[in-house]
Amino acid sequence: MSRKIKSGAKVSVVLVTAPDVATARKLARAALRMRLIACANLIPKVESHYRWQGKLETGAEVLMVLKTADHRLAALERLIIAEHPYDAPEFIVLALSGGNRRYLDWLTQMTKEKVTATASPKQG
Repeated sequence: MSRKIKSGAKVSVVLVTAPDVATARKLARAALRMRLIACANLIPKVESHYRWQGKLETGAEVLMVLKTADHRLAALERLIIAEHPYDAPEFIVLALSGGNRRYLDWLTQMTKEKVTATASPKQG
């Protein structure tokens, strides 16, 4: 592994789908304000196929890719469950085994409850 790669970081990517961009933006902003995530990527026009209440369903959704520190996962899940319009919103946690040291350090810093001034990376 390169010296620029940080392994064993206690950070995760969380996948959440939302019915529309407005809902996804609302959830992302709330999570950012509460420092539950460092970054949210919103990917519109995801075509979802699933079974719901005994029927096969298809619909357009927005995929939210949320980056957070593991110690914020429980609070993030509570926020999503409380504010999401779905009865059973998607909340899938993907643990990261490593990544760019500078980015992961920034991510960890941004999800602390008290943050010191730190330059953000150019990409989320």
